[in-house]
Amino acid sequence: MTQNTLRIEQYETLLYNANLNPLGIPGSVRRAIQQNIGSIVKYPDAYYNSLKKSVASYAGVPMDYVVMGNGSVDLIKLYASLVGPKKALILVPGSSEYEFILSSYNTELVFYNLKEEEDFELDVNDLIQNLDESLDMVIIGNPNNPTSKKITREDVKALADACKSMNIFLVIDEMYIEFVDNYKDFTAVPLTEEYSNLAVIRSVSKFFAVPGLRFAYALMNNPEMKEIVDRITTKNNIASLTAIAVTDMFKDEEYITESQSIIHTERSLVYLAMSTSRSIKLYKPEANFMLVKLLKEDLTSADVAEHCNLRGVVIRKCDNIRGLDEKYIRFCFMNPKQNDLMVNTILEIV
Repeated sequence: MTQNTLRIEQYETLLYNANLNPLGIPGSVRRAIQQNIGSIVKYPDAYYNSLKKSVASYAGVPMDYVVMGNGSVDLIKLYASLVGPKKALILVPGSSEYEFILSSYNTELVFYNLKEEEDFELDVNDLIQNLDESLDMVIIGNPNNPTSKKITREDVKALADACKSMNIFLVIDEMYIEFVDNYKDFTAVPLTEEYSNLAVIRSVSKFFAVPGLRFAYALMNNPEMKEIVDRITTKNNIASLTAIAVTDMFKDEEYITESQSIIHTERSLVYLAMSTSRSIKLYKPEANFMLVKLLKEDLTSADVAEHCNLRGVVIRKCDNIRGLDEKYIRFCFMNPKQNDLMVNTILEIV
């Protein structure tokens, strides 16, 4: 047995590449599943009134704005099917899922490059200048993955206006929005009341740490499109236990408040601790993860990942993300002791 193998076994493997809430499964979800396990012998309620009411109340929209699916990928596929985009624009660096999904629909992709010299902050006015009527769809993550940068509601509104004038459907992916400080000031959800060409997608996988429940929802105010959705989607596509658990989960104020507090604190502490190093560049994070650039010429993301793996710290290499290369890594924030381990491990090699 090699020395490296022995060394790995000394540590618990911790996934800093998963971007999950460090608090783990909400107590409300555990209780709902334990108390309603018998529901799996019945088909789910095709109308999901309790679930839709809970989603609508949490998001602050009318119930008829709610579209439900088995994860955000499922919903992005749904909108790709509805819009049938021949040409779409996505940001890079950004989620590779957008490119993968749209390519499967034979969509021609236009890549708008976020500038490293501007810390990957989106210049919405410049983006608007790059739009034209040949586009059918624009997809943007807010906050963006992997840059952890948010955009303001005012900027989304300006973009929605421009898209509306050119008959472009705008999708805002808010998978990580609840991790943003005062996120209700930044979410695009209130704009759905005004724009029929806008859909806001959210997933419960990351903030509520329940990817196995397979639930996401979209919010839009487009009766014609909603009618098509109701016709083409399976009536009881959300599992019984998922529907019950999520209904209670959105009401779990204690979990929500504690989650936002711990991420705010740990994000600040990790950023401060790592900012002392002159051999890395930090992109100030606004979600629950941070992008880092390695400045040493002879050090790559593979080197850092291998060093971390030996201590059970699994980070994300970004060399396969369009717009980045082997000089970038990404990791999420976990509980204080885990973050100490991660920070110390990375600073050992950078």
